Amino acid sequence: MMSVSEDRRIKGRYPAACLRVQIRERGFFIKNKQPFQATCLDLNRYGMALLCPRPLEPGTRLHMDFEGKYINESKVCARVVECRPFQTGYRVSVQFSYYLNKKGYSRAVDNALSRIEGFYNRCAC
Repeated sequence: MMSVSEDRRIKGRYPAACLRVQIRERGFFIKNKQPFQATCLDLNRYGMALLCPRPLEPGTRLHMDFEGKYINESKVCARVVECRPFQTGYRVSVQFSYYLNKKGYSRAVDNALSRIEGFYNRCAC
């Protein structure tokens, strides 16, 4: 178990099990991989934890589509930070790419993820 001082998170995450997530791997040689569904475990505007049916290597770049009550956001870029066996699949931790470097920052993505975070901060699924 990770201690509070070892926690990499910038801020706390909120449970969001009812948020549907479709994942597509990005890259030059990954064009034939099919998108797949994952279950969101928790999230904030900087990242999320997912329950995935298959493992994803740390560093893998992703496009993620989110769908839920009042939420429909597509092609959010992210990077896999960690992957480990969990329950019936793999717990995959991802960081959203929009804030990782200044050149890739997108106010539209930041605002969309802030709205999603705010929704799950205020209500339960």
